[in-house]
Amino acid sequence: MQSQQPHQASFSSTPSVPTRKRGPFVTALVLGLVLGGAGVGAAWALAGGTSDAGSSARGDARGACDALAGVHESKLSAKGPSGEQSLYRFAGAFDLATAAAAGDSSYEPLARAVSRAVNRHRQVFQVDARVKKELAKARSICADL
Repeated sequence: MQSQQPHQASFSSTPSVPTRKRGPFVTALVLGLVLGGAGVGAAWALAGGTSDAGSSARGDARGACDALAGVHESKLSAKGPSGEQSLYRFAGAFDLATAAAAGDSSYEPLARAVSRAVNRHRQVFQVDARVKKELAKARSICADL
């Protein structure tokens, strides 16, 4: 007598999946990226230029001078918001003048004048004749920019 074994059907281990065409998807993706890039470029152009337009040494020097214009010697020692605002502008002028000098050595006289004024103010905690002298020198340099 023969032993009967159940019939086993042979199946492949991976089911067959109908393949889809990816061409339209890839085309749509590439088209979206191109149009998006064009939109960003147009926005930059309409906004007035590239993102680094104001990051030049000259821009830093102008920023330092603008900050110095807002520094009032009488308010540097004042308590309260107006004194704080003047101190922050003074510190901002220092940072921007230093950045300008780092980018272009022709701005070193401005950076030195502002630096001497800030350092003297930090030493004596008031606006004395030396601070006023250096601020006047820095403002004179700014007038020539």
